[in-house]
Amino acid sequence: MSLHKHGKSVFLGLVLLFSLPVLAENERQIDVDNLVTTQHKTTILGQTIKYSASIGTQPVWDEEGNAVATLHYTYYQRSDVQDISRRPLVISFNGGPGSASVWMHVAYTGPRILNIDDEGYPLQPYGVKSNPYSILDVADIVYVNPVNTGFSRVLKDKEGKLLAKDKQKEMFFGINADIKYLAEWLNTFVTRNNRWLSPKYLIGESYGTTRVSGLALALQESQWMYLNGVILVSPTEIGIKREGPVEVANRLPYFAATAWYHKKLAPEFQAMTLEQFLPQVEAFTMSTLLPALTKGGFIGAEEKQQVIQQMARYAGISSKAIMQNNMDVSLDFFWKELLRDEGKTIGRLDSRYLGIDKKEAGVEVDYFPELTSWLHSFTPAINYYLREELNYKTDIKYNMFGSVHPWDNSNDNTGENLRQAMAENPYLKVLIQSGYYDGACNYFDAKYSMWQLDPSGKMQDRLDFKTYESGHMMYLRHADLKQSNDDLREFIKAATPAEGQPAIYKH
Repeated sequence: MSLHKHGKSVFLGLVLLFSLPVLAENERQIDVDNLVTTQHKTTILGQTIKYSASIGTQPVWDEEGNAVATLHYTYYQRSDVQDISRRPLVISFNGGPGSASVWMHVAYTGPRILNIDDEGYPLQPYGVKSNPYSILDVADIVYVNPVNTGFSRVLKDKEGKLLAKDKQKEMFFGINADIKYLAEWLNTFVTRNNRWLSPKYLIGESYGTTRVSGLALALQESQWMYLNGVILVSPTEIGIKREGPVEVANRLPYFAATAWYHKKLAPEFQAMTLEQFLPQVEAFTMSTLLPALTKGGFIGAEEKQQVIQQMARYAGISSKAIMQNNMDVSLDFFWKELLRDEGKTIGRLDSRYLGIDKKEAGVEVDYFPELTSWLHSFTPAINYYLREELNYKTDIKYNMFGSVHPWDNSNDNTGENLRQAMAENPYLKVLIQSGYYDGACNYFDAKYSMWQLDPSGKMQDRLDFKTYESGHMMYLRHADLKQSNDDLREFIKAATPAEGQPAIYKH
């Protein structure tokens, strides 16, 4: 795709290439520390925006000062801003763990997004186009790829050997290791790019919400770097446990939203909007279903039957199926069951997507149709965009998903870390964004986590929750791309204090 032909973004021809150590000739390994900068312009909300795109690598150092890994990043900076001390900086992570930053980079907040239809399905020819809703008008953005994702890699030592696998896991591949080295890396990035005075925001999607929740406190307490906002897109449990009856009950609003989308509900429910329908499902979940589930096998037969019948009305599957599962309808079963009579399955991360299994029988789907659809369009787009439009030439494979397992999930206190960071920092606000059709990180679980995040209730005015009629990556649907970016834009503006406004608690 020609930049000049399509006029979506203009490459002004200025390329700055800076490269530190280059490895042995013919060895396929990323440069340890390099940078390529190109100049562009685009149109956002009708306004012409000039910006630079800097793509490169920056080392991760061990305690002895040796480069043990290098992280690949892409940094967009508006080039017509004179005073960057008032210019917000958004630091963006995706999840996995083991996922590159590609998803939000070329589909959500960045100036260029992949070529898909208005509902998010692949289109050919593959490629990218301008994002008229990017938040680059109000904030600079850096997209960071953790170790083994994107072009980021573990480095060989002076003897040409990689760290032992157990040492790699200790340093990089676990909840707390990930937070620790990324906090150090961000300190260097902020220093190199003169962003210490800028208002700062972290945004994470999926497992990235665990990452940024932990980073909020780590940056404050180990780097002395204070944030203005944390944005959780399709959040995980962030260490806030949802087990037993709570875990089971919290699925029902997601089931109901999905059944509504696929028109599997009674006419009175289908006639409602989701915003009209879901509050009654949520109320039933909390006031009726959850107490019933706590009774287990000792629930009365009449009460059990009444609860099951109402669950069936909301979930769009038979009361018999719910009875056979003892009211504990698993996600796997639901993805297989809802459209079984049509010979279709539904997606995990976005239940609008349909799949076809080898057999209609069974309780688990063969594959997740939404993920195959996304990889279909994202992979060619990011490989083309980085190498051809941003001029970053390398033979290294771009890892959409990298080798980071086994991941150490122990001692996940990230939700508590976020609460503590908010308590310590009166400036810090949190925005949560969730799609109704996300079955992996469902919206009601996210709402539950928000309720539990601050048991005191003293900071609830600094927590905001937004929902969208799409899935895990709500921004793939064109209507939600606009709305979710508008929500980000308003959050960033609201969380950036007026000049002279102190960070203070008052009586």
